[in-house]
Amino acid sequence: MRFAVHGVDWFAFAGSGLVAYLWRFDGAAVLPLPQVYALLIIQMATLMTLVSSAVYRNWRGGQFKAMLGRVGVSWAITWALLMTWLVLTKSSGDFSRIWLLTWAGTSLGISWLARLCVFLIMSYMRGRQVNHMRVLLVGGGGPVAAIRRRVKTSTWTGYDLTGVVSIDDIDGLHYSIGQLDPDEVWICPPANDMSGLQPVLNELRHSTANIRLVPDMGAFQMVNNGLSVVLGMPMLDISSSPMSGFNLIVKWLEDRIVASLILILISPILLGVALAVKFTSKGPIIFKQKRHGWNGEEIEVYKFRSMYVHDEGHGHVTQAKKGDSRITPLGAFLRRSSLDELPQFVNVLQGRMSIVGPRPHAVAHNMQYRELIPRYMLRHKVKPGITGWAQVNGLRGETDTVDKMEARVQADLFYIENWSIWFDLKIIFMTIFKGFFSKNAY
Repeated sequence: MRFAVHGVDWFAFAGSGLVAYLWRFDGAAVLPLPQVYALLIIQMATLMTLVSSAVYRNWRGGQFKAMLGRVGVSWAITWALLMTWLVLTKSSGDFSRIWLLTWAGTSLGISWLARLCVFLIMSYMRGRQVNHMRVLLVGGGGPVAAIRRRVKTSTWTGYDLTGVVSIDDIDGLHYSIGQLDPDEVWICPPANDMSGLQPVLNELRHSTANIRLVPDMGAFQMVNNGLSVVLGMPMLDISSSPMSGFNLIVKWLEDRIVASLILILISPILLGVALAVKFTSKGPIIFKQKRHGWNGEEIEVYKFRSMYVHDEGHGHVTQAKKGDSRITPLGAFLRRSSLDELPQFVNVLQGRMSIVGPRPHAVAHNMQYRELIPRYMLRHKVKPGITGWAQVNGLRGETDTVDKMEARVQADLFYIENWSIWFDLKIIFMTIFKGFFSKNAY
């Protein structure tokens, strides 16, 4: 089935371009050289983005909406790359806009329609008890309860729970294996107590069923958990960064492309704000502050100066408060509208920050809160961002209580654990409509 979807995607992105060209130009048989280049770019970009977005992961047990989302993100990135190529080569005039729009819409429609058809076929087959998997659970606690709920609400996946056996009931396990003949055995040690695991594995040594270990993730304080193979040894990731391998390349491209386009668009605003800051109060236009970046390294972050020049003690940073006398009249507007953050797009091009990520805090605040909030420093597993999941959910401004900072940290960790290009684009979209002005920004 996966190979069939591969083929459909290639046709959707390349074949639909050819069909759209024939339709637009009344069946012209010869494709000009620039259009051939465009098709080749689409092919390479499609291969890169679809694979990196985990579009071809196993569907059984997955979420259909998430699959459509990954396809949509891959489609958007693919077309962004094509448009960038047209702009950089100054060849956009060689292409019919009607052809490009028809091509773009058709390619996305075919990809989504193909997956819908596959989903419906799989649901129909599994509704007729075709390609079902009988599962025996061994263990107890939270993982067993969670599996029961998910199987009950995801019948289309084709998993059937045939029974549950306690991890210390070896006789019951022996009986269940013989009577139920499961296709898979999922071992769920309560609270990750592995003391009873070896007898279970010994009892299953002659079974041909797929055997899977389901750890109780709630017992760990995990960020971006997963399984890695290091030195040939499988290791469970308790805390790791999602920015590695191909993800790092995709994030790098996202930051550079989006930041470059935004800086071009907002250059008149940057000039206007810079002049306003210069002529309304004494001091530098740009305020530079040391903050912690990726892996806790110190970086210098830029902002338009929004306060009168003043001196604070070494290593001490006072958060801005409502009615703060240090803030200039212009600075109050810049802070409320987030215009003071615009120079940070330069930080993105420098590689210090990302468009989306946890907001960077002052070094002094990091030193304070890392002792008060568990997992606080895990927010530095990715580059800090201009906007983030916390900001678009209203968690910004003064953190006069530990609870407020803890809520912001939890939102940051949620972003890291669930990072994807689709999630980044969602946050950028939300920022446009609700992330600039805030009643909590002083």
